[in-house]
Amino acid sequence: MTIIVTGGAGFIGSNFIFHMLKAYPEYRIVCLDKLTYAGNLSTLAPVADNKNFRFVKADICDRTAVFKLFEEEKPDVIVNFAAESHVDRSIEDPEIFLRTNILGTAVLMDACRKYGIKRYHQVSTDEVYGDLPLDRPDMFFTETMPLHTSSPYSSSKASADLLVLAYHRTYGLPVTISRCSNNYGPYHFPEKLIPLMIANALNDKPLPVYGNGENVRDWLYVEDHCKAIDLIIHKGREGEVYNVGGHNEMRNIDIVKLVCKELGKPESLITYVADRKGHDMRYAIDPTKIHNELGWLPETKFADGIKKTVKWYLENRAWWETIISGEYQNYYEKMYGSR
Repeated sequence: MTIIVTGGAGFIGSNFIFHMLKAYPEYRIVCLDKLTYAGNLSTLAPVADNKNFRFVKADICDRTAVFKLFEEEKPDVIVNFAAESHVDRSIEDPEIFLRTNILGTAVLMDACRKYGIKRYHQVSTDEVYGDLPLDRPDMFFTETMPLHTSSPYSSSKASADLLVLAYHRTYGLPVTISRCSNNYGPYHFPEKLIPLMIANALNDKPLPVYGNGENVRDWLYVEDHCKAIDLIIHKGREGEVYNVGGHNEMRNIDIVKLVCKELGKPESLITYVADRKGHDMRYAIDPTKIHNELGWLPETKFADGIKKTVKWYLENRAWWETIISGEYQNYYEKMYGSR
């Protein structure tokens, strides 16, 4: 089987490639990635010499490049991780999110229609559902809930989801969609909450927390997410959406305090900054459907996953220290310096 993994030089995509090459050594895995700021070719160094792995630098919006790759590889499965994914960046510059997340998805599916595939899988997000009230811990996102987006990022992902389902209904394209909660683990780009707090704490820098830090997220260890997608592309029903959640709800402020504890750093480093515009209060996923249909459950408890994550960042400082210099540092100052 040949699988094209778009956005495979990013956080979740690279972990998925590692998982698939280990679980299915006979599969051919082709990574298509534009290598934007969040895509890092060094992340794929562990598999660069694998005879069943190929890397191609291209933009999913580049129809000519995408069609050429499909012609060459004749893939069986497409797993689309390629996306602009940072909410703050989408508030600063929505257009690139609309282009990559919506139009790029359309290009991929057009290639699937022309060349034929067994499965197109769209990796989405729980953010398409909007948010849940903090005083209703009994409420969870289910696959049948209406989409209610809050940011240009989540709107672009919801649009892509609807487009994927439309291609299934109109053209009979064999598709599946997964909507996951917040991922964490190795190779997480340092602008996201957990790696940002780890990197700053290690350097005794302020730990910027939006608002009062009461916002709640459901955290999923990236390896568990990769196993879920593996199951969906092999056994999931065509045309279906599967929620993938970690049953690990945590307030942002508690995450930051936990990182401080793991690293032996004082909580006095915590600095509260002006809240994000349209900041969702709570995300919580009900993964009953994927459990009942495919037997998936998250295996990693947050207490264990955060220890593994901190350990990885301590042992791989060269990877993230290279990233937080230069362009990213300029962005960081813009987002947090004056708040």
